[in-house]
Amino acid sequence: MAENGSDIEAAKAESKTKLETLETENTQLKSQVTERDSQLETLKASTGDVEATKAQIMTLQADNLAAKEKYEADMKELKLTTAIKLAVGDSAQDADLVTGLFDKNKLILSEDGKVTGLDDQLKELKKSKAFLFKEEKPGAVIKGGKPAEGKGMPPADKKPSEMTYSEMCAYLEANPEAKIE
Repeated sequence: MAENGSDIEAAKAESKTKLETLETENTQLKSQVTERDSQLETLKASTGDVEATKAQIMTLQADNLAAKEKYEADMKELKLTTAIKLAVGDSAQDADLVTGLFDKNKLILSEDGKVTGLDDQLKELKKSKAFLFKEEKPGAVIKGGKPAEGKGMPPADKKPSEMTYSEMCAYLEANPEAKIE
């Protein structure tokens, strides 16, 4: 149950970061569309010299290319930050602080969204700055244990459907927590 709960919490965190990424992307795209619309209105309003209009178009194209490059860099930064936060998860005392310690220049973001080099940096940080991470407590693992015989189970030689009424009563009296299905 605890493992399932942690999986659910991880999925919630991942969907939250994806939502934040999409909202940021949506906001930036809306601002770019608004900027392009204003540029088109400026061009429509300009009349007269063809050379001046061509120069203005060239300037706007250069501005748009720079804006596109900035947008792509911002999206890459956001995706890397999100991937780092997902990798750090709940193991860090302060996820934002730990995220800032990663060298993003050494991380490689692939087309499918996977980040190469992230696990190596995370392991190194956990070694060198262990105080920034919560202690990992392993779950109780019992090796070689054998369940008690006769508790909660019908006798091995008979199925509950094969027991007589008196055998079933005696069994249930000896094992009150037993469930017969």
